[in-house]
Amino acid sequence: MNAARFHWDEVTPYGDAKADRRLIPGRAGDFKRVAVKAGHVAARHSHAFEQFFMVAEGGGVFTWLGGEIVLKPGVLIHLEPEVWHEARFDADTVIYEVNFRENAG
Repeated sequence: MNAARFHWDEVTPYGDAKADRRLIPGRAGDFKRVAVKAGHVAARHSHAFEQFFMVAEGGGVFTWLGGEIVLKPGVLIHLEPEVWHEARFDADTVIYEVNFRENAG
């Protein structure tokens, strides 16, 4: 058995000026913190993996085939693999993601 301790301030960021991404890898998936600047748009895309993400701070609008979802603190979204989606962030926003590996399970 193993346990590990992390703090977001100690995880190396990657990304660009509009999004600070920090990733903690695991065996079956990854846990990620993404801080996005107001006005950023995550253009339409999909992933080959299953994903959960939760809004911790800020907000905007999430769009997918099923329509629009208002993003605000506490909103959690589950995406199955290959579901297209996009997001517009109206405020500085922090989200937490759990991304499962394609072959997990």
